[in-house]
Amino acid sequence: MSANRNRRITKEMAELENDKSSGVKVEHHPSAPDDLTHLQGSFMGPPDTPYEGGTYIIDIRIGPEYPFQPPEMKFTTKIWHPNVSSVTGLICLDTLKQAWSPVLTLRSALISVQGLLESPEPKDPQDHVVASQFLTNHDEYKYTARQWAIEHAGAPDLNLAEGSGGATADTLKRAAAARKRKDASSHLEQYHGYNKELIDRFVGMGFDVPTVVSAFEFVGIDRMDGQDYELEEEYMGDITARLFGEA
Repeated sequence: MSANRNRRITKEMAELENDKSSGVKVEHHPSAPDDLTHLQGSFMGPPDTPYEGGTYIIDIRIGPEYPFQPPEMKFTTKIWHPNVSSVTGLICLDTLKQAWSPVLTLRSALISVQGLLESPEPKDPQDHVVASQFLTNHDEYKYTARQWAIEHAGAPDLNLAEGSGGATADTLKRAAAARKRKDASSHLEQYHGYNKELIDRFVGMGFDVPTVVSAFEFVGIDRMDGQDYELEEEYMGDITARLFGEA
């Protein structure tokens, strides 16, 4: 099985090396140059999106059942996108889950991931905070996504205002600065007396602070005078259920 898998991977990589049209690349991972099961993919951010001009690196892990099971892919490059965790880089994409087929390849999987940057699915999110911003304040989403593309993916900042609903780079920057000042003054107030680290453990799952605090208050979690502590397993389950709308 592993020999067949390795032949398949080698063939796919050779075909991609000669493919000049798709714009996606797959190479050995720098940390494992001789390991065919740990690869690195890359592609450019699509035009007319906040990700345009950025280079996005994808970590690829290939299990023993490939190609009958999909590869595991996640973003190494940080990205602000509803279907990608801004913390872990995990991707929510059907092609990498139930829609996978053995006829698909690493090339087609990467093209699907790249296509997700053109067509986000905020109603089936991986990152709830980004999805909420996408739906409720789209200009701010595009500005933040572009800033992350510049900072993390090496995208140029020459066309910051393009596609931003008519706002200029200067007005967007001023608005962002005002939001930052406002956020700084009210940041700790969001926690309603709970320990920041305690709440942030759930924020790392992709929820915003008010949503997590609301779940804590609904379940009746003790504030413990703002001290950090380990929650009991039963409370963890109740909070998680509340966050995912199951309670």
